[in-house]
Amino acid sequence: MSQLDPLSDVLRSVRLRGSVFFHVSCRDQWSAQAPHSSEMAPVLMPGAEHVIEYHLFLKGEGWVAVDGEPPLRMREGDIVMLPHGDAHVVSSAPGLAPAEQDDWLFRMRDDPKPIPITYRGGMFEAGLGLPPEDASTVILCGFIACDLKPFNPLINALPRLLHLPAEGVGAWVAPMLEQAASESVDRRPGGAALLQRVSEMVFVDGARRYLDSLPEQARGWLGALRDRQVGRAITLMHGDPAEPWTLEELGSRVGLSRSALHERFVTLTGMAPMQYLTSWRMQCGARLLREGRLSAAAIAPEVGYDSEAAFSRAFKRATGQPPGAWRRGQLQSG
Repeated sequence: MSQLDPLSDVLRSVRLRGSVFFHVSCRDQWSAQAPHSSEMAPVLMPGAEHVIEYHLFLKGEGWVAVDGEPPLRMREGDIVMLPHGDAHVVSSAPGLAPAEQDDWLFRMRDDPKPIPITYRGGMFEAGLGLPPEDASTVILCGFIACDLKPFNPLINALPRLLHLPAEGVGAWVAPMLEQAASESVDRRPGGAALLQRVSEMVFVDGARRYLDSLPEQARGWLGALRDRQVGRAITLMHGDPAEPWTLEELGSRVGLSRSALHERFVTLTGMAPMQYLTSWRMQCGARLLREGRLSAAAIAPEVGYDSEAAFSRAFKRATGQPPGAWRRGQLQSG
């Protein structure tokens, strides 16, 4: 039985992996455009299923904009994350045309990280940073990879722009990111691992802060976690996915009738409780397959199935592949 809360459970199972950083120096008027993370992932984090980008404003101010959302003003110490990987523009003022960029990322993919970048007067230079005193704005850019399949309810529960104002960000964040970036440039032993772990911690901290900020009646998976009965039902399913849960048993454990739990669960999550249970079992099975220690036959009872055949059928419906083929693909992409 898992001893973790559902948010921690999901964060553990979707394999967060932090990596590449850019150190961006800006002055005068400046504007930078970033493509959708799916276009950058093959270069930055090969094999990643989904990539989240974030920006920490170490110095100065700026704006971040995605299509269909109002521009977001950023101040010194603020962090913004793009959980859905949207293409976006970071600039000194809203509406500025982004500087033209060539295929510099492909040319510099193997350079030591963080890669210095400069934007000034509408121009772009890669591999060159301004002296700190000459830059009006300094931004540290990080990337976090995670899995979306078979089941990752967290990503869809987060907004397109997740703003973490400086006054709410832990005092450890900026110094640790700067230290991690510095150690990576200096190629100190363990610097790459530090860079990775700090990046992951920033995302976890951001997800927790967003959860804490939600209003009482918020919908979605994170809102469901805050609901007394539905959150308890999710915790029970996460705690023991092998248990032969029924709607009646879950309702009894959380103090709701069968129909009331179903209605409330669907209203908050968009999924029926038993559908959620199946999806979570598939995610648990995927994690065990990826770890490689157990056969599909041994995994089946661990996630609530009486036979390997029943588990394999459910897993193929969820992923499009039988467990063995899926495991081989994961090993190859890893």
